[in-house]
Amino acid sequence: MPGMNLKLDIAYDGAPFRGFARQPGQRTVQGDLEDALARIVGRDVDTTCAGRTDAGVHAVGQVVGIPEAPADLDLERLKGSLNSLCAPSIGIRAVTAMPDGWHARFSAISRTYIYAIDDGFPDPFRAGTTWQLPGKVDVDSMSEAAGHLVGSHDFSSFGRLPDPSASAVRNLYELKVWRQGSLIRIRARANAFIQQMVRSLAGTLVAVGQGRRSPSEVPAMIEARDRSIAGPVAPPHGLCLVWVEYPAVETPTGPV
Repeated sequence: MPGMNLKLDIAYDGAPFRGFARQPGQRTVQGDLEDALARIVGRDVDTTCAGRTDAGVHAVGQVVGIPEAPADLDLERLKGSLNSLCAPSIGIRAVTAMPDGWHARFSAISRTYIYAIDDGFPDPFRAGTTWQLPGKVDVDSMSEAAGHLVGSHDFSSFGRLPDPSASAVRNLYELKVWRQGSLIRIRARANAFIQQMVRSLAGTLVAVGQGRRSPSEVPAMIEARDRSIAGPVAPPHGLCLVWVEYPAVETPTGPV
């Protein structure tokens, strides 16, 4: 009997995990999820994801695919069982049967991340999800710098590629900075990101906001294609994957 192609919309607290991707001897999001799936269906189950988050990075809008799920699964029961086994660090928002050919990574047309910064007092209730900085950060200068980064560029100065021969060209559709009280958010949306790209963009914008770099330096950073030229990599715990965009498709069943 042919299997189902399933889409899981999930959220997780990145703190306990060494990133999304399964690694020998390490606790990962994929490892916990696949172990739970194996317990439910009685065999190993392979998964894919829209974006492999690094250790400590959170998600409220991660998408996981199960290309060959058993065809007789009750999706409502599957969601409940996964939530029972994976809570509290992982939560399953929805389980949806998708058409053949849909892929969690390759079918995605954009990913959106938000990086959170707090330049107020060291709030213990935000410590796990924001980069807490002493002293006020200038959001206007950060926004000016962000404007130079939007568009299609080689982002070699703002991340790394496991394969040095691969292209670092990405289309950054949006890079917006705004303040709500002491909380500063940076929203980045692109067709895809290279490794540590959002955290490197955040670190560079913070350096500008603190007056250590100038917005006018950003074009030269892009042109240099040299990781040592741009700002530092921001800490992982301030980053969250919030949304993955897909083309509209007709699904065999609605989400549960």
